[in-house]
Amino acid sequence: MTPRAADRARYDRATAHLDAPVAIVDLEAFDANADDLVRRAGGKPIRVASKSVRCRALLERVLAREGFAGIMSFTLDESLWLARAGFEDVLLAYPSADRAAFGALAGDPKLAAAVTVMIDDPAQLDLVDQARAGGTEEIRVCLELDTSLRMLGGRVRVGALRSPLREPAQLAELARSVARRPGFRLVGLMAYEGHVAGVGDAVAGRPLRSRAIRLMQAAARKELAARRAAVVRAVRAVAPDLEFVNGGGTGSVQHTAAEDAVTEIAAGSGLYVPRLFDNYTSFTGRPAALFAQPVVRRPGVGVVTVLGGGYPASGAAGPDRLPVPYLPEGLRYDPQEGPGEVQTPLLGSPADDLLIGDKVWFRHAKAGELCERFDSLHLVEGDRITATVPTYRGEGRTFL
Repeated sequence: MTPRAADRARYDRATAHLDAPVAIVDLEAFDANADDLVRRAGGKPIRVASKSVRCRALLERVLAREGFAGIMSFTLDESLWLARAGFEDVLLAYPSADRAAFGALAGDPKLAAAVTVMIDDPAQLDLVDQARAGGTEEIRVCLELDTSLRMLGGRVRVGALRSPLREPAQLAELARSVARRPGFRLVGLMAYEGHVAGVGDAVAGRPLRSRAIRLMQAAARKELAARRAAVVRAVRAVAPDLEFVNGGGTGSVQHTAAEDAVTEIAAGSGLYVPRLFDNYTSFTGRPAALFAQPVVRRPGVGVVTVLGGGYPASGAAGPDRLPVPYLPEGLRYDPQEGPGEVQTPLLGSPADDLLIGDKVWFRHAKAGELCERFDSLHLVEGDRITATVPTYRGEGRTFL
């Protein structure tokens, strides 16, 4: 029996009493992935990206482990919810325009002490002030640096369209704006190199493309390390008590951690290891989060149909954004249908061994987005479910 076949047998035994669709997290794999992230971080703390987990119980589990500290959230409303639940260090990774949440933040000392907001423009400070509604609490602020790689005199740009702030002087000027402004305190700097951390460098069947990605990423790491160090010096000259400099992501943990200017690493997807992480040479994780759909039809030889399963991930549309049939091994989509809203035909010889009611296990393309489809996650240890915990959705929270 192959390791994957053994995993399938365990998952089927653990969930034999449950009807699919159903989602699980294999805790042994989850913990092993957490250990690997800590090893690669080389002693620097890892801030957990909540959007990649979207389950409070699992956020608590990983933050109880040595090597992890703090949360990187994705909306201000989520940040306040987590702070009210007792999480004491929440960094909002994106600017917000949520006036009601800003009002709540400015009016509550517990929330103001726990949550740090992200800015890259003085107008975002104006929005906070306009939303204070009488609240006088000091707002913790983090600046975001654009990490994109510019080549050929700026004519070629590689990287996400995020912050407009790129050069040390720009960050220092915004730092001075924060320092001059009553009611705000600059505490951090963030730089997420998504073109390094979030792009696989070993694309199956594409050796030339894979080599080009590796060359790009090597150049990007070198350029960013020098520029990030210069930015940190410039910002610290304005705010010498800067508490943290955050960088990285699951795919670049060890590289970002090697920079002296960086004090902490952000990561989250590497806990679940979705299918997009199959294309990396920098690390190998264990798939921990899976979902199962039930076989409901047997249309013919070499074909079964499962209920639903069309759970595409965000990003530029393409086959890599689709879930992948994982267990049993050897199943594939019908190219004329793909994964559907209400039914998904699957092709391959393993289909002939599947019966009506059997489970087919899938991996999502991304990590936390799976939790938007399920109210709960069943936590598996060995061949038993040891706990069932709500996702954000299961707690009635859909932040985006």
